[in-house]
Amino acid sequence: MAAKPPAGDPVQDAPDVTAPQHSAAGLPAVAHTLRMARQQMGVRRTALTLLKVNQKDGFDCPGCAWPEPEHRHKAEFCENGAKAVAEEATLRRVTPDFFAEHPVSDLARRSGYWLGQQGRLTQPMYLAEGADHYVPVPWERAFDIVAQELHALGSPDEAVFYTSGRTSNEAAFLYQLFARRLGTNNLPDCSNMCHESSGSALTETIGVGKGSVLLEDLYRADLIIVAGQNPGTNHPRMLSALEKAKQRGARIVTVNPLPEAGLERFKNPQNARGLAGSGTALTDLFLQIRLGGDQALFRALNRMIVEAGAVDRPFIDEHTHGYEDFAAAARTTDWDEVLRATGLERADIDRLLAMVLDAKSVVVCWAMGLTQHKHAVPTIKEVVNFLLLRGNIGRPGAGVCPVRGHSNVQGDRTMGIFERPAPAFLDALEKEFGFAPPREHGLDVVRAIRALRDGTAKVFFAMGGNFVSASPDTAVTEAAMRNAALTVHVSTKLNRSHVITGSRALILPTLGRTEKDTRAGREQFVTVEDSMGMVHASHGSLRPASPHLLSETAIVCRLARATFGDDTAVPWAALETDYDLIRERISRVVPGFDDFNTKVRHPGGFTLPHAPRDTRTFPTATGKANFTTSPVEYPAVPEGRLLLQTLRSHDQYNTTIYGLDDRYRGIKGGRRVVMVNPADADALGLPDGCYADLVGEWTDGTQRRAEGFRVVHYPTPRGCAAAYYPETNVLVPLDHTADISNTPASKSVVVRLERTAPVHGS
Repeated sequence: MAAKPPAGDPVQDAPDVTAPQHSAAGLPAVAHTLRMARQQMGVRRTALTLLKVNQKDGFDCPGCAWPEPEHRHKAEFCENGAKAVAEEATLRRVTPDFFAEHPVSDLARRSGYWLGQQGRLTQPMYLAEGADHYVPVPWERAFDIVAQELHALGSPDEAVFYTSGRTSNEAAFLYQLFARRLGTNNLPDCSNMCHESSGSALTETIGVGKGSVLLEDLYRADLIIVAGQNPGTNHPRMLSALEKAKQRGARIVTVNPLPEAGLERFKNPQNARGLAGSGTALTDLFLQIRLGGDQALFRALNRMIVEAGAVDRPFIDEHTHGYEDFAAAARTTDWDEVLRATGLERADIDRLLAMVLDAKSVVVCWAMGLTQHKHAVPTIKEVVNFLLLRGNIGRPGAGVCPVRGHSNVQGDRTMGIFERPAPAFLDALEKEFGFAPPREHGLDVVRAIRALRDGTAKVFFAMGGNFVSASPDTAVTEAAMRNAALTVHVSTKLNRSHVITGSRALILPTLGRTEKDTRAGREQFVTVEDSMGMVHASHGSLRPASPHLLSETAIVCRLARATFGDDTAVPWAALETDYDLIRERISRVVPGFDDFNTKVRHPGGFTLPHAPRDTRTFPTATGKANFTTSPVEYPAVPEGRLLLQTLRSHDQYNTTIYGLDDRYRGIKGGRRVVMVNPADADALGLPDGCYADLVGEWTDGTQRRAEGFRVVHYPTPRGCAAAYYPETNVLVPLDHTADISNTPASKSVVVRLERTAPVHGS
């Protein structure tokens, strides 16, 4: 039997705090996984479901985008992947009776954790203007409401179509097709808030906005640098790949503001040494860098490599552009500035240099710790410079590895979910469907919030996700959503975005990744693309949580029929019932997907082409890989202030909160904590265990406050602090974004801590 959902919000006022751990996984992870899975699914369903996760004949984990190896374990999932599956495959249900009992005004006061724990949505629900209760609505009426609102707009550009990374390739392709058939490129997605900086930097420098490595490259690398990433919580299966690389002789350098248990030591639950032994030490060198100091670190490395003459001159001469200008700039690097920006000692950087020069092949992995700063794009371009200097792109065991978060976020972009589509993509779309798609660039996440705030956007439609909780500047975002005429969310579970609504609102419940998708009497499958460009099938195996659910593809197709009527350009009815027809269309529009239906039926799928990796050719403006030169930047922090990064707890995936613990960091029973270096805390008069409000400081003079955080003395770099999102998204100004990519700069928020009285219950 599954456990019942919590009746009330748990008290989080006084979390227990112990010392952080120094290893990840092992028996505790197994026990925690099974306990949470049993609570959501019961014993039998847990066994049947988890054994299908990430199998070639099973379904792709709805969690992270880390790829699967060719030879898979029977239990090819991690702790957090199992939590994601359990939350989706839960036996708990949110029925119309729930909404009759709980007015929206009540739900808006609940925590995201409580909302998510209530279970799966079961029927389409409608919130009328001025109403305080959602009521059930037939599907066709729901589609008519959306279609009528879209027809009433003064311009298609007054609608915004957001996408979460969970959406399948097939649904994403149809969704962007719908938006462009309507006449807008307003297709913001969750990538705007995470790896947009990676795509911007990589497209300019190597010509492809994706990583250039496969799993085998990690196994063959001599040196792996993991920068601004915590795989033990965010991509736990990556630890298995790092362990295998270590066993083959690789050395691993971790560059991160916080020590993270998973990168210290991995106790692999797939083997006896991990379950009962000491596991595998992963990190050979830990550089505890200040927030935002990564560009300065890589620039210093590049200066030393250039001055040592340790460059791959044949590769540079044949395959790159701009080396001489870059080398001249690198030689002027200011060491005082580097040490100030990074907080490191010169000896630390010298040790890293020695490891670099000793390695024939190097991979650099990174995540949000690099992408969510004002200077994120120059930082990642500096990483590319570092790899180009020694020819570490386009050969085995080397390359760039931006580690994507959500399961199909990379695939959604490949399918055309992008507010700034390439002309070639639009040309192919026009050729295939016979209509002229819009050419003017649309709105990304930040610009969409501004448009909703300012009244120039009136309809917000979300394909998955939890936009309100994921976005920056919570008060501004919530006010913007309330300013909309209609908000629509295609969802599997309840979240805060359903209770912060426009004048009218719809919740459209959809199938989960774990569930069978039967159309016209035939079981369908969908496809996804992982973080390394592998495309494979995903077959759900569970009976749908409700007979009233529709797949994402069916929702798009039926909405299109309600909106466009008899559309001569797109056969929406046929595409709804046969996903092979969707894949045939994709094969003629999206490069690399030729013979899609045949290739994806091969067990394990297929690898998309990647010119820099496959042929050492670089489809850039110069026809070569580009060295770039940018001024070294790093965040400035006034006296008496701290630089805050927002991050996840271990019981969390993106905005989904599985529990209230952060086991590896020693936090239990609460999320409103702020981690501060003990020396900083002493200087600010903040003893461990006291409470403080976090007050953001930004150039607009607006006071942004997150109240009632328990101060935890923690080994952060001096001047730096950390706290969980979405609770601290209120502190991230909407206009505080990365240059070029416009990604919210959530890893460098200037705050002051104002001590307060203990909150009730502490």
